[in-house]
Amino acid sequence: MKTVLAFGDSNTWGLIPGSKDQGRYPRDVRWTGVLQDLCGAVRFIEEGLCGRTTAFEDERRPGRNGAEALPSILEAHHPLDAAIVMLGTNDCKSVYSFSAAVIGEGIGLCLDQLEKVLPPDRILLVSPLWLGEDVWRPDKDPEFGKQSVQTSRALKDVYSLIAKERGTAFLAASDHVRANPADEEHMDEAGHRLFAKAVYAKLREMQII
Repeated sequence: MKTVLAFGDSNTWGLIPGSKDQGRYPRDVRWTGVLQDLCGAVRFIEEGLCGRTTAFEDERRPGRNGAEALPSILEAHHPLDAAIVMLGTNDCKSVYSFSAAVIGEGIGLCLDQLEKVLPPDRILLVSPLWLGEDVWRPDKDPEFGKQSVQTSRALKDVYSLIAKERGTAFLAASDHVRANPADEEHMDEAGHRLFAKAVYAKLREMQII
């Protein structure tokens, strides 16, 4: 049985849009669970964590640095046949003030770790879905600002170029799903299904499934 790591943030963890109490979709609703059901004999390892960044520290929430977390995760789940990585949304928060290019450097550090155990063509790099225009409002997620929206939209081009340079596969989540209006940040149930189907098609193209 092949084993595939799914490494991401709250959209991989399955946070319910607009949930104020860290509500989480059940396994069969999350995109990783839908993908598991589609693929059958492939085992998908869920490694989603709310607030996770590509490679940057959150002073209020320790343990969110993706690049630092990866070595122990990769060792724990060795051996792997492939990996999917979708990070970058949390890097768009106002506290960081990062450009899309700097966030691209962060995802590059994650890929450095993944490429120690997998060839580039066994890695699927996913640029995250776009933040909604009003995600920054007090009733949604004020950790983001108006500039965060534009930065999230610029990640597709940055990640696509990184994937081309490194030889990894690439998928833009924003081509397939939109954030639910409840918080303009997370996928709803329909979004998880659509995204799972897009990843499924890409994994078939990569001849992983």
